[in-house]
Amino acid sequence: MCLAIPMKIIAIDGMVATAEVDGVTRQARLDLLPEAHLGDFILVHAGLAISRVDEEDANATLDLLRKLADEIQ
Repeated sequence: MCLAIPMKIIAIDGMVATAEVDGVTRQARLDLLPEAHLGDFILVHAGLAISRVDEEDANATLDLLRKLADEIQ
């Protein structure tokens, strides 16, 4: 199973974004989303930004993932 994580873009350098969620930062290529901007929420999968999402949807997804993680622990 594959999972894309919603993350917020906190920096952009060319076609590489630095994205953050819960204090964790990752690099994500923007080849599929050249229109992405600083502050946008993106879905990151395997180091690639695959979609933009609105903040409300991103937070709802992150809340569900956090609840799932709490249940597993």
